[in-house]
Amino acid sequence: MTRQIKVLVVEDSLTAQKILVKILSADSQIEVVGVASSGEEALEQLKHISPDLITMDIHMPGMDGLEVTRKIMESTPIPIVVVSASCLVEDVERAFQLIEAGALTAIAKPVAIGSGDFEATAWRLVQTVKDMAAVKVIKRLPKTAPKAKTEPATKAIELKPVSIIAIGASTGGPQAIETILKNLPSNFPASILVVQHIAPGFLSGMVEWLNNVLPLPVKVAQDGEKLQIGTVYLGPEGKHLGVDKNCIMLSSDEPIDGHRPAVSHLFKSLVQNRGDCLALLLTGMGKDGACELLELKESGAITIAQDKKSSVVHGMPGAAIALGAHCHVLNLQSIAAALALLCEK
Repeated sequence: MTRQIKVLVVEDSLTAQKILVKILSADSQIEVVGVASSGEEALEQLKHISPDLITMDIHMPGMDGLEVTRKIMESTPIPIVVVSASCLVEDVERAFQLIEAGALTAIAKPVAIGSGDFEATAWRLVQTVKDMAAVKVIKRLPKTAPKAKTEPATKAIELKPVSIIAIGASTGGPQAIETILKNLPSNFPASILVVQHIAPGFLSGMVEWLNNVLPLPVKVAQDGEKLQIGTVYLGPEGKHLGVDKNCIMLSSDEPIDGHRPAVSHLFKSLVQNRGDCLALLLTGMGKDGACELLELKESGAITIAQDKKSSVVHGMPGAAIALGAHCHVLNLQSIAAALALLCEK
């Protein structure tokens, strides 16, 4: 018999606590081993229990979700899933600050029993807990700690000039994208297209968060929009992102392996329309984009897969590497350094 996933629910609302516990406990593979109403209570419980995963509220009295996430990831790291009750942009942006601090992902809180999307949201919570519980997380240094001087695992590579950079990512993607793009100058000489697998309702918060941490402007891609250099475009919820020469093309075609937008669609459109591109396949579960990365490589594009050590989950880049779809396998720091060199061309 498969061992149950032990979960600690951190949530200040008693009503939401009951709903979350009921949803999670209804699955035979999950056991709720504790419930905490505050960050302080969560830390106290962690002295006595060892959960496989924590669901984390954002707003709590006293120590909020961000502060307790930092403390957990700095001491005894545990997979954390942010569960947000609100899809207000400021709350969702806060969720990405928790992800920056070490949480794995963020999803909506299924609390509106009887609403049309309650069952789908509840299913997404259970599935996310099952997926994320197996992820190996690492200890984070406190923000005040001096940064260790370490050499990147691989050196920065020389890249030929390109006009488009396409990025595909899933679990662990937001922080990987931030790491790669945060030091690029505002005059970066290429357009950047991003497909990030993300829970419904969280895209606008990710855009706001990235706009606050990146020097480059970040926006949701619009159909027919002409590509601008030095701009980051994120694929919208429920639409595939592609390009046709110098314009963005959105599509309502069927999801690909459950994803819309799908990395596969973006990469495929580049195979058909743009050879002067660099494609990055980053951390994430599954294999979205792996086959199409190979097609891009065969069409003459530069292709990079994230290495295993720096990936939260090596599924997508690992699948690409297994196919030989990569020109290079690099860690995040080396990818960032390689992109920075493009500004010197």
